[in-house]
Amino acid sequence: MPPDATRANAGVVVSRPALPSDPADAAWQNVPVHVSPLPLQDIVEPRLLKASTTEVRVRAITDGTRVAFRIAWNDGTKDDLPGAARFSDAVAVQLPATVAADAPAPQMGEKGRAVEITFWRAAWQATVDGRKDSITELYPGASVDHYAFEAASLEKGSAAQREMAARYAPALALGNRMAGPRERPVEDLIAEGPGTVTTARSTDSNGRGQRTETGWSVVISRKLPQGMSPGKRSQVAFAVWEGTHQEAGARKMRTGWVPIVVEAKK
Repeated sequence: MPPDATRANAGVVVSRPALPSDPADAAWQNVPVHVSPLPLQDIVEPRLLKASTTEVRVRAITDGTRVAFRIAWNDGTKDDLPGAARFSDAVAVQLPATVAADAPAPQMGEKGRAVEITFWRAAWQATVDGRKDSITELYPGASVDHYAFEAASLEKGSAAQREMAARYAPALALGNRMAGPRERPVEDLIAEGPGTVTTARSTDSNGRGQRTETGWSVVISRKLPQGMSPGKRSQVAFAVWEGTHQEAGARKMRTGWVPIVVEAKK
């Protein structure tokens, strides 16, 4: 599709009977592409003052209840390992919590006017895809002779093994949602302005990311925002973090609000 045709169709959420969950699904091929440039996040600390990712290419499909966004961007390095001084590649989709004539501020919403965010991380995807959260998986060159609750001498599931796990993995023992194990590579968040991001009561959204020849292709699916229906305009925003550039938190590349409209079912 030529660039002019691509941009002319920007913002259209195509109606389909079912939502594809795989970025490589053929269902995405005939969906219009919106190409959105990513400006620097130079408004709040920590700012990002050196450009990294330049644009995202987005397609969107709805089944009338949920909406799926396929987001693709160029990234020459794969960053999906957790750990100290490691930064994961990531992408997020942001929508107003309620569709209204005027949208809240695109910078994470504003007080009394919340936005809903679904956040995908490459490190979480690797875990969901089967990579174990162990020393040998995260540090392939390491040689382990003894590591606390993974010691072979501790019977799996025994009281001694559970006690050791609680001592050496306190976040996991206390039920910290960021500690895993993860069943989904995404997390739902809510915000009412910069610095107010908090986790939603539960994560209803889902996602799947795949490494491509040029970077990443990620599908994020979630329920339609309240009040979003065929023919009614709303907005969506995107953000990308590149691990190699040590991007995290507010240090990211992002869009402003992108107008979208759900097409009527054919």
